[in-house]
Amino acid sequence: MKTLVVVSHPEINNSQTQQFLQEGAKLQDVTWHHVESLQSIDVAKEQKLLFENDRIILQFPLYWYAAPEGLKHWEDQVLTRNFVYGDGDDNLADKEFGIVVSTGMPLTAFRRGGSENFTIDEIMAPYYAIAKRGKMQIMPTFTIAQFQYLTEKGQMQLLIDYQRFLTQEYPDTLTHRQEWFEREFTDRFKNFDGTNCNECETILNTFIQQSEDIEQLKSTIGLIKKGEDE
Repeated sequence: MKTLVVVSHPEINNSQTQQFLQEGAKLQDVTWHHVESLQSIDVAKEQKLLFENDRIILQFPLYWYAAPEGLKHWEDQVLTRNFVYGDGDDNLADKEFGIVVSTGMPLTAFRRGGSENFTIDEIMAPYYAIAKRGKMQIMPTFTIAQFQYLTEKGQMQLLIDYQRFLTQEYPDTLTHRQEWFEREFTDRFKNFDGTNCNECETILNTFIQQSEDIEQLKSTIGLIKKGEDE
């Protein structure tokens, strides 16, 4: 599976969040594509990039309940009617679509009765409408709230969750999580030199927890089935 991360941020070099995520996206079969860095938009080239990838992620900070202007400009140029859905050419059909959105507000603000009084998914509705029009498979929103207040452990957990969002098979089932962690362990320990593995403990603990959850779930399902048979 190949993943394209279409990133929009007008001052990306000054963004701790985006710099952190960019490091996390340095994986096999993940392309980091910053739209504001493009000198000009070659529509055919951009559409070819979309067509060649299996999972397309839009990533941006929340600016007044939307993405920065750069992404809107890119959308207007690249997501043409004939490319997305016109004339029977469903070029994006069955591709997976996700959003990674960061905000300086706490998540509690984005709910009914909260200070924003709208959920993140409600705010992201226009982008999901595009994906639906293109007959894409829509993934849950990946929201990063108040990155600057995360502890080192919180950042490491975010890194793992982000990498899973980019490359783990969808939907996010326990089995798919286990398969992803097993693959990551194999790949990372092949290159482990014994001197620098800040993520290893967090990865290991998360993997153990997920494995235990899977075994517990299997046991519970087995008991339920046994009860039904009796």
